[in-house]
Amino acid sequence: MFKLYSCGAMALIALVPMAAFADTTVTLNSGTSVSLDTGSTSGSGDITWNGTMFSFVGSATGTDLMGAAMDEYSMLTSFFDLQQFALEVGLSNTAITPNTGDLIVVLTNGGNYSKVEINSINGTSINITYETYTASGATTGGPQITGVVNNYSYIPNGFPNSGIAPSSIFLVFGSGMANAPTGTLSLNSSASPGIPTTSAGATLTVKGSDGHDYTPGIYYATPTQIAAVLPAKVPTGTATLTVSYKGATSNSFQFQVVSSAFGLDTYYGTGGGLITAVNSKTGALYNYTSSVNPGDTILLYGSGLGADPQDSDTVFTGSPHSISANTHAYIGDTAATVSYAGSSGYPGLDQINVQVPSGVTDCFVSLVITTGSGSTLTASNFGVIPINQGGGPCTNSILGVSGTLFNTLGSKTTVSEGSVFVGQQIEPAQSPATGTVTNNQAFANFQQISGATLASNSGSIFSIGSCSVSEVFVVSGTIPKIVGLDAGAINLTGPNGTYTLNEPEKGEYEAGSLDSPGLPANAIPTTGGAFTYNGSGGANVGSFKATLNFPNPILDWTNQSAGATVTRADGVLATWTGGTPGSLVIIQGQSSNDSGASGSYTCVANQSALQFMVPAYVTATLPAGMGTMTVENAASLVSFTATGLDFGIGIGFNSTQINTTYQ
Repeated sequence: MFKLYSCGAMALIALVPMAAFADTTVTLNSGTSVSLDTGSTSGSGDITWNGTMFSFVGSATGTDLMGAAMDEYSMLTSFFDLQQFALEVGLSNTAITPNTGDLIVVLTNGGNYSKVEINSINGTSINITYETYTASGATTGGPQITGVVNNYSYIPNGFPNSGIAPSSIFLVFGSGMANAPTGTLSLNSSASPGIPTTSAGATLTVKGSDGHDYTPGIYYATPTQIAAVLPAKVPTGTATLTVSYKGATSNSFQFQVVSSAFGLDTYYGTGGGLITAVNSKTGALYNYTSSVNPGDTILLYGSGLGADPQDSDTVFTGSPHSISANTHAYIGDTAATVSYAGSSGYPGLDQINVQVPSGVTDCFVSLVITTGSGSTLTASNFGVIPINQGGGPCTNSILGVSGTLFNTLGSKTTVSEGSVFVGQQIEPAQSPATGTVTNNQAFANFQQISGATLASNSGSIFSIGSCSVSEVFVVSGTIPKIVGLDAGAINLTGPNGTYTLNEPEKGEYEAGSLDSPGLPANAIPTTGGAFTYNGSGGANVGSFKATLNFPNPILDWTNQSAGATVTRADGVLATWTGGTPGSLVIIQGQSSNDSGASGSYTCVANQSALQFMVPAYVTATLPAGMGTMTVENAASLVSFTATGLDFGIGIGFNSTQINTTYQ
C-alpha cells in the first residue's frame, strides 16, 4: 500500500510576501481561452469558455463557489487565502457551468491562484473579473518555496510534531518549481536505478546542520509541489532547502530535521479523517461499511519513523526490517499492541502492524501513532478508524450515523447539513474586567459542503474515549469554507419565553443582536428544561422542528485549577460532578504562540466516568503559549429532518472555560 498525494493543502505553513497580478475585467466569446497568469486570450490559456461552460486547460484546476462572488471576492486577498480555500473544498479539472454572481477559484498552469468573478452572461459571451496571486513577491516565474511538510501528516512547520525525519517522504510547496505535467501525473519508479534526483527539471538541495549538502530523490515534481525522500544521513537540527529549476535557484527555506515524526496515511489524502488501514490477512481496505473487527491486526502506512541506513534512499529493496523509534499506537484511549514498525522496502515508506483492542466500537475511533519518549515524544497526525463487532457497517454512538449513510454522503458532490444549539457558557471576563461572565446562547447553522470534505473531515466527529487534534497556522483574510443555506425565519421557545433568531450571514442564525448577542439572562433556568426550535423554511431548507433539553443537573468542573497551567508533556486531568445522566462530557483546549501557530484538541467522555485524563501525546502537540481549557456537558443530541437537508442535529450544553498557560 503506497500512496503519495498531490495536494495544494498547506498554504498555511509559511508567511511570505504575496504578489498579485492586476485586477482585470474581460469579455470572452465562445471558443475563447484566457491565461489568468498573463491575461493573454490568444493562446490555450488556463480556462476556455465554450458558450455555456468553462473547461480547464492543461494542468489547471478549479471549483465554483456558487453565488458567492459579491460576498467573497474582495475578502480573498492573497495566494494563501486561495490555497486554503482549495484545501477546504477541493479543486478538479471538471468543467464548470457558472451563473452570474458565482466565484471561481483556479490553480493556474503557472502554479498561481486566481479568483474569478462572473459579472454577466449574455448569450454565448461571458464577462468576468479576475485577479491572480503568486506565492512570492516575484512575478517572473522563478522557483519559490512556501512550505515543507511530511507527505502524510501535513502538520505545518512550527508545531512540536512538525519536523521531518531522515528517510521520510516530504512535500515541498511553492510555485514555478518544475515543468508542468503533461497528461496524468505518475510517480517516478523506485526500481533500479531508483527515483531520480532531478525530475521535471527540478533538483532539490538540502544543506544539513553539519554544513554538508544532500540531494534527495524525487517521486514527482510539479510547478507547485514536489515529493521527495530526505536522505538517511541528513543530521537532526535546522536544515535549509532550495529548488533549482531552469538555471534559477529558489529562496532558502528552513525546516527542522528530527529523529522521528510519523505521518499516517489517510484515506482521502488530507492528513485527517479516515485512516488508510489494511486487513493483514486479506489485504482489503477498511471503510465505514467494512469495519475493523476488534482483535484484527491492521497494517498502517506512512512515513517518519526515522533514519533507515539499511535501506536505499532511492531504490526499492524488498527487504522490510524494523526501525527503532519506540513506536506506540493509541486507538481511542487504549494502547494497542504494535507487532511491527519499520521499513516497507520502498524508499521513505514505513509500515506499522497494530492489533486493534477490544472494548470500543464506533465509526470514528481515534487513532494516533507516537514515537520517542519523554522530551522526544512526538505524536503523528490524528485520524479515525471504524470498528464494529463482526465487521460490516459501523455505527456512531453519538450521532447515530451509520457507516452506510456516511459512505453515501461522502460520495455525494454536495451535502447539506443543519445544526441547532442551546447552551450556557461560563467564561473569563475580558480585560480589564475580572471574574467570570455567563452567556446564554442559541444559534443555528445551515450549510452546504462537498461530500469529499465531509468524509475527509470525519476526524472532527468523535467517539466516546477518543481525542482529536487540529493544528493550523493563522493567516489574515476571511476564508470561505462553506456555502450558507437559507432556512427562513427561526424561533426558539423555552421555559421562559419565545425568541427570534437573527441571520447576520446567510445560513448562520443567532439569538440577540450584534450589539447584544445571546439569550436573555433568565432564558435558561437552573433546572434546565425543553427548548424547541421552529423553522418556517426558506429558499434552501424546508420547515423543521427540533426539541432540545438543557442539562440538568448542571455539570460542575471540580478541578479547574489543574487547567490553569498545563505542562504539555504531562497531559491534564479533568474531574467533574453533576451533569445529565447518560450524557457526554467534552474536554477541549487550545493554545497559540507569537509565530501564528494555533493548536487545539477535543476529547469525549461519558458523564458517568466523572473524570478524563487528556493524554500527554495530545497536549504535547499544542504550541507553548496562552490559551484556554473548556469542560462541557452535551446533554441533548437529537436529529431532525427538513426538505433540502441530508441530515440535521441538535445539541443542548453547558460549559465552563478558563484561561490556560500551556508550558
